[in-house]
Amino acid sequence: MSNTHTATAAGPRTSESFYLKEEHHPENGTMLGFWLYLMSDCLLFAMLFAAYGVLGRNYAAGPSGADLFDLKLVAINTAFLLLSSITYGFAMLSMYSKKMGKTLFWLGITGVFGLAFLSLEIYEFIHLIHEGAGPQRSAFLTSFFALVGTHGLHVTFGTIWLVTLMFQLKKHGLTYENKRRMNCLSLFWHFLDVVWIGVFTFVYLMGTLV
Repeated sequence: MSNTHTATAAGPRTSESFYLKEEHHPENGTMLGFWLYLMSDCLLFAMLFAAYGVLGRNYAAGPSGADLFDLKLVAINTAFLLLSSITYGFAMLSMYSKKMGKTLFWLGITGVFGLAFLSLEIYEFIHLIHEGAGPQRSAFLTSFFALVGTHGLHVTFGTIWLVTLMFQLKKHGLTYENKRRMNCLSLFWHFLDVVWIGVFTFVYLMGTLV
C-alpha cells in the first residue's frame, strides 16, 4: 500500500525518463578506440615481419628475391604510396580551412594514387605466379605473399573507406563527425605508409642483396 502511495505522490512515470537526452558519445572515444585498433594492427604486421625474417631465406631450391624482384617497379609503387600520403595531408589542410572543394579534390587524388599502387602490386603478383613463383613454391614466397598481400588488403580497405568518406562529405559537409572520420583515416593511411617503408627496406632492398 505504501509503495502505491509513493508512486502516486511522485506522479506518473513516463518512458522518457529512461532515455538520455544529451550526447552519450564519450569525448575522444572514437580516437582512443582507433589508436587501440592501430596497435593491434602493429602486432599483426610485427608477426608477419617476424615470420618473413624466419622463413625469408628458405628458398626450397627455388628463386630468391634477387631473382624475382624488380626494384624499379617497386620504387615507382613506393612513390605512389608516399605521394598519396602527401596529398592526404593537403586534404586535411583543406578540411581545417573549411574548403570543401579542395578537400574532395585532394581526397580524389589520394584515391588515384592508392589505386595506382594496388594496380602495380596486383601486376607484380600475377607476374610472379605466371613465372611459377607462387606462394606455394617455397616458405620464402609464402611469407612474402602473406606480408605484402596483407598490406595490399589494408590499402584496398583504406581506398574503399576513402571513397565512402567522399560521398559522406558531399552529402553532409564538413560536420564534426566527418572531420573525426577524416582524422581516423589519416592515421590509418599514414600507418600504411610506415609499414610499406619497412616492407620496401626489409623485403625488397635486403632481398635483392642476397
